[in-house]
Amino acid sequence: MEETKKCSCAQSGCGAWKKTLTRLFKVILGLGFLIFGGAAVIKFWPQLLAMIQGGLGLLLIMAGIIILALAKE
Repeated sequence: MEETKKCSCAQSGCGAWKKTLTRLFKVILGLGFLIFGGAAVIKFWPQLLAMIQGGLGLLLIMAGIIILALAKE
């Protein structure tokens, strides 16, 4: 009976390659999201400002409610 030895990833070092490729994929994906996100901000700048201006009132109302709740204690 012959025993077949399978080369495990720990012995051959393919675990290190897998980690490196995974990290490289994450870096490339992250850079892609940063580039497309920046392009979206530049393209939709007026709409982004309108959203921020529209949400500012709601943010101030919520901050006021929180301050009143803290002052109640």
